[in-house]
Amino acid sequence: MKLLRLKITDPAGFRSLPCGFEHHFRTEWNLQDELAQPEGFAPFVCAGPNGSGKSNLLEALAAIFYHMECIYLENRPDSFDYDEQENPKGFRGEQGVPDGFEVVYLIRRPNSLPGNDTQVRVQIAKFPKEHPQWSLWNVTNNDWENLEDLERRVNLSNGRILRQSLLPDFILGYSSGENEILSLPFFKMRFVQFDEYWNSLTRKLTYPGHPETRLAYLDNGFSQAILLCNLLFQNEATLQPFREDVGIETLKEFRIILRRSIPIEIDQLEAFDETSNDQKRERANKVRSENRGKSDSEVEALIRREIVKNNPALRETDEQGRSPYRLNLMQLLEGDEKSSLVVSALKRCATLHYVDETTDTLVLDYWVNDETKQAFRENFDGSPLALFQAFQVLLTLNLYAVSDALKADLYRSTSHYASETVPTLASDQRIMRFKFVRFSKQGVAQSMMLKELSDGEHQLLHSLGLCLLFRETNSLLLLDEPETHFNPDWRANFITRLRQCLPGTANVAQEMLVTTHTPFLISDSKPDKVLVFVKDKASGAVSISHPDYNTLGASINKITMNTFGKRETIGGHAQALLEALRARFEHGAEDKEALITEIHQQLGDSVEKVLLIKAILDSDQQGNGEAQA
Repeated sequence: MKLLRLKITDPAGFRSLPCGFEHHFRTEWNLQDELAQPEGFAPFVCAGPNGSGKSNLLEALAAIFYHMECIYLENRPDSFDYDEQENPKGFRGEQGVPDGFEVVYLIRRPNSLPGNDTQVRVQIAKFPKEHPQWSLWNVTNNDWENLEDLERRVNLSNGRILRQSLLPDFILGYSSGENEILSLPFFKMRFVQFDEYWNSLTRKLTYPGHPETRLAYLDNGFSQAILLCNLLFQNEATLQPFREDVGIETLKEFRIILRRSIPIEIDQLEAFDETSNDQKRERANKVRSENRGKSDSEVEALIRREIVKNNPALRETDEQGRSPYRLNLMQLLEGDEKSSLVVSALKRCATLHYVDETTDTLVLDYWVNDETKQAFRENFDGSPLALFQAFQVLLTLNLYAVSDALKADLYRSTSHYASETVPTLASDQRIMRFKFVRFSKQGVAQSMMLKELSDGEHQLLHSLGLCLLFRETNSLLLLDEPETHFNPDWRANFITRLRQCLPGTANVAQEMLVTTHTPFLISDSKPDKVLVFVKDKASGAVSISHPDYNTLGASINKITMNTFGKRETIGGHAQALLEALRARFEHGAEDKEALITEIHQQLGDSVEKVLLIKAILDSDQQGNGEAQA
């Protein structure tokens, strides 16, 4: 996809983006130039001081596509949608945050949409308190055409699927910091993904093995899954960035532990009862008539037994002091040895697997060689993304401990602290976890565990790894300061690494917005791909401009001065020492040679030091000239 324009029309604005804020990502000239002469992947680099609103642009895009995704989801939780009485703050298609926007982008033309062009230009416009309106650019008329009018004109049906196909394949978020606002729509969608599986489990429905939703916030909890999928599937050339920077050579082994069942309380059984209210009354009357003399509590226990008997995921236990019911969370993910279900496929790829009866956990061990990798290719469609989505489902099940009431609050939340309300499970309480992820590394004699890597190594593998996973998709990637833990060399090479990971083809193109404070990313970008953010101190409104100089290949000093407003090339403490030495020179009572010697002793080489010494020497020559006159 290629973003073209974003405008905020919500009277309240969005964060620091005021009503009327508008940014054109590409001019028509630039767009046609990109399409005619593609030069490879190039992200939009968002730069500016802290608090200048860089992240707000990413947040607005995340919020907009979250809203559009929610409208067309087939599986929405009961506690999610608006209800005037039961859920007055629930989701409504006609009400969003922001509540007014226009977004225009170019995306691959769906097969169901007639036309000769491989790309189609899409506009989604939402006015406050109204449903979003779709329009497509009509090349013949050289104007926008309402999508509903187009559907009637060419007799298209199934509008929900068509609109879903006009959205990006995936919207991916990542932040190296504590940007809870960027993560909030993704965080909500993670619970939608959980509820999709939970609903299938309680209603005895089939489950496709991957989430319906396309939003994913790939925080550090997915790091191991991202790395494993790439090391198991990608070839040597594709993994070259991992080799060159981090020195990872070969994946040696890893373990997956799956907790098969969890206890459920009596009040949770109601979710598994599919009968209507009338059928419940008939069942209760029947049980009472067949068990005359039983107390009400005994009758209720018999009814619960009927519920358990009718759902294969449930079973009764006789464990003392614990809940008498257990739920097999793997019910929809595990079948027989030939099943294509996720857990069955993972078992076929394992070197060995066994069930630990004492903890009711399935343990899968993998000693990785070429045969292991081939097994994963055969069982997961030859796709690292298919394996990752399987891991995503299993990791999402770790949200089982969140109550329905808390989930309902989260769906309505606008809080910066939403994630802090979710309980953190102990390791042995999680449904899925990885252990013993070991690999060989250049210059290290023994195999290493993933947890032994530095923060910078983790961050590089994570950010590049997610790009590799989604390189065959038309996706939008929103990365908030992904290079904060990098050393200067890695920062200087980050754009190069992104270009290696996302080469781009005729059928696939990713769009990426990356916020940064490092001038290296700007030096590897053309001016039209650099967005400089400025926040008005009086109004707080954010504006965006392009640099007025050629950024591609510009020196770090020039970028630091022109874009970040930092003229000094040395640190603040060193600058203070230098200014103190300058003040002593300007006072005129110092021996100049002794002062220059002291400057050399105290300060390292810099432009500022050279200029100060030159000023001292020039004043000395000027004094000699005046004496001779």
